[in-house]
Amino acid sequence: MATTAVNFYRGSAPTSNGTLYTVPSAKTAILTDIVISNTNSSQQYVTININGIVLIPNVPISANNIVTFSVKQTIATGLIVSGFASSADVKIHISGVEV
Repeated sequence: MATTAVNFYRGSAPTSNGTLYTVPSAKTAILTDIVISNTNSSQQYVTININGIVLIPNVPISANNIVTFSVKQTIATGLIVSGFASSADVKIHISGVEV
């Protein structure tokens, strides 16, 4: 069973709930790390969900700061990682492996 390291999502956060990653057909994903940066000069908030269930609930990110999460969460074929932030100045970096 081969594993491949994958950047699930890297970019600006949507400001309303949007799909960040969908597990491909015939794959299982293991979400390993989430890094969230706030390049805004004021505090912002971020929410991340796995298949509609909140993983990171409206967490505040201080101005010009980063927060990291070590997750180790298995995600089945077809399930979705989604999320949003209070500003597009929030950048989301999600990584893991596909099996």
